[in-house]
Amino acid sequence: MSVASLPSPSRALWHLGPVPIRAYAICVILGVLAGLLIADRRYRRIGGRAGLILDVATLAVPFGLVGARGYSVITDYQLYIGHGHDWTAMLRIWDGRIGIPGAVAAGAAGAWIACRRAGVAFGPVAGAAAPGLAFGQAIGRWGNWFGQSLYGRPTTLPWGVAIAPEHRVRGYENFAVFQPAFLYESLWDVLVGLLVIYAARRFLLTGDRAFALYASTYAIGGFWTQSLRIDPSRHLLGLRFNQWVLAVVFAAAVGYLCLTRHKRGPDDLAAAPEPGRPRAQAQAGRG
Repeated sequence: MSVASLPSPSRALWHLGPVPIRAYAICVILGVLAGLLIADRRYRRIGGRAGLILDVATLAVPFGLVGARGYSVITDYQLYIGHGHDWTAMLRIWDGRIGIPGAVAAGAAGAWIACRRAGVAFGPVAGAAAPGLAFGQAIGRWGNWFGQSLYGRPTTLPWGVAIAPEHRVRGYENFAVFQPAFLYESLWDVLVGLLVIYAARRFLLTGDRAFALYASTYAIGGFWTQSLRIDPSRHLLGLRFNQWVLAVVFAAAVGYLCLTRHKRGPDDLAAAPEPGRPRAQAQAGRG
Protein backbone atom coordinates (compact mmCIF):
# COMPACT_ATOMS: atom_id res chain seq x y z
CA MET A 1 0.00 0.00 0.00
CA SER A 2 1.37 3.43 -0.93
CA VAL A 3 1.62 6.24 1.56
CA ALA A 4 -0.65 9.14 0.60
CA SER A 5 1.17 12.35 -0.11
CA LEU A 6 -1.98 14.24 0.91
CA PRO A 7 -3.09 13.21 4.40
CA SER A 8 -6.56 14.29 5.46
CA PRO A 9 -6.91 16.78 8.32
CA SER A 10 -7.56 15.14 11.66
CA ARG A 11 -10.15 17.77 12.58
CA ALA A 12 -12.81 19.71 10.71
CA LEU A 13 -14.48 21.34 13.70
CA TRP A 14 -13.19 23.69 16.38
CA HIS A 15 -14.94 25.66 19.10
CA LEU A 16 -14.48 29.32 19.90
CA GLY A 17 -16.15 29.23 23.28
CA PRO A 18 -19.67 27.95 22.60
CA VAL A 19 -19.44 28.82 18.89
CA PRO A 20 -18.59 25.93 16.52
CA ILE A 21 -16.12 26.78 13.75
CA ARG A 22 -16.46 24.39 10.83
CA ALA A 23 -13.72 24.07 8.23
CA TYR A 24 -16.22 23.31 5.47
CA ALA A 25 -18.12 26.53 6.16
CA ILE A 26 -14.88 28.54 6.23
CA CYS A 27 -13.87 27.20 2.81
CA VAL A 28 -17.29 28.01 1.34
CA ILE A 29 -17.24 31.53 2.80
CA LEU A 30 -13.71 32.16 1.49
CA GLY A 31 -14.82 30.94 -1.93
CA VAL A 32 -17.82 33.27 -1.94
CA LEU A 33 -15.71 36.24 -0.89
CA ALA A 34 -13.07 35.54 -3.54
CA GLY A 35 -15.74 35.19 -6.21
CA LEU A 36 -17.35 38.49 -5.23
CA LEU A 37 -14.05 40.38 -5.21
CA ILE A 38 -13.15 39.08 -8.67
CA ALA A 39 -16.61 39.81 -10.06
CA ASP A 40 -16.63 43.32 -8.59
CA ARG A 41 -13.21 44.14 -10.06
CA ARG A 42 -14.13 42.82 -13.50
CA TYR A 43 -17.47 44.60 -13.53
CA ARG A 44 -15.93 47.95 -12.64
CA ARG A 45 -13.31 47.48 -15.37
CA ILE A 46 -16.05 47.49 -18.02
CA GLY A 47 -17.56 50.66 -16.58
CA GLY A 48 -19.98 49.14 -14.12
CA ARG A 49 -21.10 50.94 -11.01
CA ALA A 50 -18.96 50.34 -7.95
CA GLY A 51 -20.79 48.36 -5.29
CA LEU A 52 -23.37 46.87 -7.64
CA ILE A 53 -21.92 43.36 -7.40
CA LEU A 54 -22.27 43.46 -3.62
CA ASP A 55 -25.86 44.63 -4.03
CA VAL A 56 -26.54 41.74 -6.40
CA ALA A 57 -24.87 39.34 -3.96
CA THR A 58 -27.46 40.11 -1.28
CA LEU A 59 -29.90 38.02 -3.33
CA ALA A 60 -27.57 35.82 -5.37
CA VAL A 61 -25.68 34.33 -2.41
CA PRO A 62 -28.73 33.30 -0.31
CA PHE A 63 -30.45 31.98 -3.43
CA GLY A 64 -27.30 30.02 -4.27
CA LEU A 65 -27.03 28.45 -0.82
CA VAL A 66 -30.68 27.39 -0.85
CA GLY A 67 -30.31 26.05 -4.39
CA ALA A 68 -27.16 24.15 -3.48
CA ARG A 69 -28.80 22.42 -0.54
CA GLY A 70 -32.07 21.89 -2.37
CA TYR A 71 -30.29 20.21 -5.27
CA SER A 72 -28.50 17.86 -2.88
CA VAL A 73 -31.70 16.98 -1.02
CA ILE A 74 -33.63 16.32 -4.22
CA THR A 75 -30.93 14.18 -5.83
CA ASP A 76 -30.13 12.25 -2.61
CA TYR A 77 -33.54 12.27 -0.95
CA GLN A 78 -33.04 8.69 0.26
CA LEU A 79 -30.54 10.03 2.81
CA TYR A 80 -33.19 12.18 4.50
CA ILE A 81 -36.56 10.51 4.00
CA GLY A 82 -37.64 7.02 5.03
CA HIS A 83 -37.19 4.59 7.87
CA GLY A 84 -34.14 5.28 10.00
CA HIS A 85 -33.50 8.76 8.58
CA ASP A 86 -33.96 12.14 10.22
CA TRP A 87 -35.64 14.53 7.80
CA THR A 88 -34.31 17.53 9.73
CA ALA A 89 -30.84 16.59 8.48
CA MET A 90 -31.73 18.26 5.18
CA LEU A 91 -31.44 21.59 7.00
CA ARG A 92 -27.89 20.90 8.19
CA ILE A 93 -26.01 22.54 5.35
CA TRP A 94 -22.78 22.33 7.32
CA ASP A 95 -22.57 18.57 6.74
CA GLY A 96 -21.02 19.33 3.33
CA ARG A 97 -23.71 17.98 1.03
CA ILE A 98 -24.36 20.77 -1.46
CA GLY A 99 -24.80 20.68 -5.22
CA ILE A 100 -22.92 23.11 -7.46
CA PRO A 101 -25.48 22.94 -10.33
CA GLY A 102 -28.23 23.97 -7.92
CA ALA A 103 -26.07 26.72 -6.46
CA VAL A 104 -25.25 28.22 -9.86
CA ALA A 105 -28.79 27.97 -11.22
CA ALA A 106 -30.47 29.45 -8.15
CA GLY A 107 -27.72 32.02 -7.66
CA ALA A 108 -28.10 33.16 -11.26
CA ALA A 109 -31.85 33.51 -10.74
CA GLY A 110 -31.23 35.63 -7.66
CA ALA A 111 -28.71 37.76 -9.56
CA TRP A 112 -31.19 38.27 -12.41
CA ILE A 113 -33.87 39.46 -9.99
CA ALA A 114 -31.38 41.81 -8.31
CA CYS A 115 -30.32 43.21 -11.70
CA ARG A 116 -33.92 43.84 -12.64
CA ARG A 117 -34.50 45.67 -9.38
CA ALA A 118 -31.37 47.76 -9.87
CA GLY A 119 -32.22 48.48 -13.51
CA VAL A 120 -28.99 47.09 -14.95
CA ALA A 121 -28.32 44.58 -17.73
CA PHE A 122 -27.78 41.01 -16.50
CA GLY A 123 -25.31 39.93 -19.21
CA PRO A 124 -22.34 42.07 -18.10
CA VAL A 125 -22.88 41.01 -14.49
CA ALA A 126 -22.92 37.33 -15.48
CA GLY A 127 -19.77 37.73 -17.54
CA ALA A 128 -17.96 39.50 -14.72
CA ALA A 129 -19.02 36.80 -12.26
CA ALA A 130 -18.12 33.76 -14.41
CA PRO A 131 -14.38 33.53 -13.57
CA GLY A 132 -15.13 34.42 -9.96
CA LEU A 133 -17.54 31.50 -9.73
CA ALA A 134 -14.87 29.12 -11.00
CA PHE A 135 -12.19 30.38 -8.62
CA GLY A 136 -14.65 30.44 -5.73
CA GLN A 137 -15.61 26.83 -6.39
CA ALA A 138 -11.92 25.90 -6.49
CA ILE A 139 -11.52 27.28 -2.96
CA GLY A 140 -14.77 25.84 -1.66
CA ARG A 141 -13.87 22.33 -2.79
CA TRP A 142 -11.16 22.18 -0.14
CA GLY A 143 -13.97 21.91 2.38
CA ASN A 144 -14.36 18.35 1.10
CA TRP A 145 -10.75 17.69 2.10
CA PHE A 146 -11.51 18.62 5.69
CA GLY A 147 -14.73 16.63 5.60
CA GLN A 148 -13.01 13.65 3.92
CA SER A 149 -15.64 13.50 1.19
CA LEU A 150 -15.70 13.77 -2.61
CA TYR A 151 -13.07 11.11 -3.21
CA GLY A 152 -12.86 8.43 -5.84
CA ARG A 153 -11.76 4.84 -6.22
CA PRO A 154 -8.83 3.36 -4.26
CA THR A 155 -5.48 4.22 -5.78
CA THR A 156 -1.75 3.65 -5.41
CA LEU A 157 -0.88 7.01 -6.98
CA PRO A 158 1.49 9.09 -4.84
CA TRP A 159 -1.00 11.99 -4.73
CA GLY A 160 -3.82 9.87 -3.34
CA VAL A 161 -5.65 11.13 -0.27
CA ALA A 162 -5.81 9.17 3.00
CA ILE A 163 -9.34 8.65 4.31
CA ALA A 164 -10.02 7.72 7.93
CA PRO A 165 -11.94 4.44 8.49
CA GLU A 166 -15.08 6.22 9.74
CA HIS A 167 -15.31 8.21 6.48
CA ARG A 168 -14.79 5.33 4.06
CA VAL A 169 -17.62 4.18 1.82
CA ARG A 170 -19.17 0.88 2.79
CA GLY A 171 -17.37 -1.93 0.99
CA TYR A 172 -14.08 -0.03 0.89
CA GLU A 173 -13.19 -0.26 4.57
CA ASN A 174 -9.97 -2.16 3.83
CA PHE A 175 -8.60 0.58 1.58
CA ALA A 176 -6.88 3.65 2.97
CA VAL A 177 -5.84 5.77 -0.04
CA PHE A 178 -8.29 7.08 -2.64
CA GLN A 179 -8.40 9.30 -5.71
CA PRO A 180 -8.64 12.94 -4.53
CA ALA A 181 -11.62 13.87 -6.70
CA PHE A 182 -12.03 17.13 -4.78
CA LEU A 183 -8.46 18.11 -5.71
CA TYR A 184 -8.99 17.29 -9.38
CA GLU A 185 -12.15 19.38 -9.46
CA SER A 186 -10.46 22.27 -7.65
CA LEU A 187 -7.58 22.33 -10.14
CA TRP A 188 -10.02 22.09 -13.04
CA ASP A 189 -12.02 25.03 -11.68
CA VAL A 190 -8.85 27.15 -11.62
CA LEU A 191 -8.21 26.26 -15.27
CA VAL A 192 -11.83 27.11 -16.13
CA GLY A 193 -11.49 30.53 -14.53
CA LEU A 194 -8.25 31.27 -16.39
CA LEU A 195 -9.76 30.04 -19.68
CA VAL A 196 -12.81 32.28 -19.33
CA ILE A 197 -10.62 35.33 -18.63
CA TYR A 198 -8.38 34.55 -21.61
CA ALA A 199 -11.23 33.79 -24.01
CA ALA A 200 -13.19 36.88 -22.98
CA ARG A 201 -10.21 39.05 -23.91
CA ARG A 202 -8.96 37.10 -26.92
CA PHE A 203 -12.33 36.59 -28.61
CA LEU A 204 -14.14 39.63 -27.20
CA LEU A 205 -16.87 37.56 -25.58
CA THR A 206 -19.96 39.31 -24.30
CA GLY A 207 -20.99 38.55 -20.74
CA ASP A 208 -23.63 35.98 -21.62
CA ARG A 209 -21.21 34.05 -23.83
CA ALA A 210 -18.48 34.16 -21.18
CA PHE A 211 -20.92 32.66 -18.69
CA ALA A 212 -21.91 29.96 -21.18
CA LEU A 213 -18.23 29.13 -21.69
CA TYR A 214 -17.81 28.81 -17.93
CA ALA A 215 -20.83 26.50 -17.66
CA SER A 216 -19.74 24.24 -20.52
CA THR A 217 -16.14 23.83 -19.39
CA TYR A 218 -17.09 23.34 -15.75
CA ALA A 219 -19.50 20.60 -16.83
CA ILE A 220 -16.69 18.70 -18.57
CA GLY A 221 -14.55 18.51 -15.44
CA GLY A 222 -17.50 17.85 -13.17
CA PHE A 223 -18.66 14.98 -15.39
CA TRP A 224 -15.23 13.34 -15.15
CA THR A 225 -14.83 13.73 -11.39
CA GLN A 226 -18.33 12.31 -10.90
CA SER A 227 -17.20 9.20 -12.78
CA LEU A 228 -14.50 8.64 -10.16
CA ARG A 229 -16.82 8.73 -7.15
CA ILE A 230 -17.78 5.56 -5.31
CA ASP A 231 -20.31 6.90 -2.80
CA PRO A 232 -23.93 5.73 -3.26
CA SER A 233 -25.93 7.62 -5.87
CA ARG A 234 -28.89 7.11 -8.13
CA HIS A 235 -27.90 5.88 -11.59
CA LEU A 236 -29.59 6.01 -14.96
CA LEU A 237 -28.27 3.97 -17.89
CA GLY A 238 -24.98 3.44 -16.11
CA LEU A 239 -24.36 7.11 -15.27
CA ARG A 240 -24.78 8.93 -11.99
CA PHE A 241 -27.69 11.36 -11.87
CA ASN A 242 -25.27 14.28 -11.49
CA GLN A 243 -23.53 13.24 -14.70
CA TRP A 244 -26.79 13.48 -16.60
CA VAL A 245 -27.39 16.95 -15.16
CA LEU A 246 -23.91 18.06 -16.18
CA ALA A 247 -24.40 16.59 -19.65
CA VAL A 248 -27.57 18.69 -20.04
CA VAL A 249 -25.72 21.78 -18.81
CA PHE A 250 -22.91 21.16 -21.29
CA ALA A 251 -25.30 20.66 -24.21
CA ALA A 252 -27.33 23.77 -23.32
CA ALA A 253 -24.22 25.95 -22.90
CA VAL A 254 -22.57 24.74 -26.11
CA GLY A 255 -25.86 25.16 -27.95
CA TYR A 256 -26.09 28.75 -26.72
CA LEU A 257 -22.51 29.46 -27.80
CA CYS A 258 -23.28 28.09 -31.27
CA LEU A 259 -26.48 30.10 -31.62
CA THR A 260 -24.68 33.30 -30.60
CA ARG A 261 -21.43 32.62 -32.49
CA HIS A 262 -21.84 35.79 -34.54
CA LYS A 263 -22.23 37.93 -31.43
CA ARG A 264 -18.98 39.85 -31.00
CA GLY A 265 -17.60 42.69 -28.94
CA PRO A 266 -16.91 43.12 -25.22
CA ASP A 267 -19.71 44.32 -22.99
CA ASP A 268 -20.27 48.04 -23.28
CA LEU A 269 -22.59 49.25 -20.57
CA ALA A 270 -23.30 52.40 -22.54
CA ALA A 271 -24.36 50.50 -25.64
CA ALA A 272 -26.50 48.02 -23.71
CA PRO A 273 -29.46 49.96 -22.28
CA GLU A 274 -30.74 48.98 -18.89
CA PRO A 275 -34.16 47.29 -18.75
CA GLY A 276 -36.80 49.92 -19.37
CA ARG A 277 -34.23 52.63 -20.10
CA PRO A 278 -33.93 54.16 -23.60
CA ARG A 279 -30.64 53.57 -25.42
CA ALA A 280 -30.02 57.28 -25.93
CA GLN A 281 -30.46 57.92 -22.25
CA ALA A 282 -28.03 55.11 -21.38
CA GLN A 283 -25.41 56.55 -23.71
CA ALA A 284 -25.92 60.02 -22.27
CA GLY A 285 -25.44 58.61 -18.79
CA ARG A 286 -21.95 57.47 -19.76
CA GLY A 287 -21.01 60.93 -20.93
